[in-house]
Amino acid sequence: MLSRLFPKQKRDFTAKRYLSISLRTLHLFGIAGFAGFFLYDLPESLWRPYAILALTTGSLMLLVELYVDAIWFIQLRGLAVITKIFLLLLAMNAPHLTTVLFCLIVIISGYFSHAPGKVRYYSPLLGRVVKSSAELSFNQSHSR
Repeated sequence: MLSRLFPKQKRDFTAKRYLSISLRTLHLFGIAGFAGFFLYDLPESLWRPYAILALTTGSLMLLVELYVDAIWFIQLRGLAVITKIFLLLLAMNAPHLTTVLFCLIVIISGYFSHAPGKVRYYSPLLGRVVKSSAELSFNQSHSR
């Protein structure tokens, strides 16, 4: 099971880069419209399609990352996404905090999108920078 989640070599597929760019672009568009819920108290009929777009594209981006190499899940960049999901759920259930939580989600997004690799790829679980599953101890070849 671990080898499926954390392969020795990252999985790749045709047009992965273009799929990722497209999903990220649509995700930003969805977030912009979803802001109507967080910042402007717009009627649900106006922000709901954007929320669906943001949640769908965000989920697809997460699945692509996990397919390629689940190491993402234990790096700060993946933990930041998990944190943003938690904050989103909190915002949906705490209307008095929606603006603050939305701003926090945007701050986390901006920071981790542009942070250097030593931050993005750092794994608090392992206490070091890990760029791929090949660096994990159970993936190390004993025949060296």
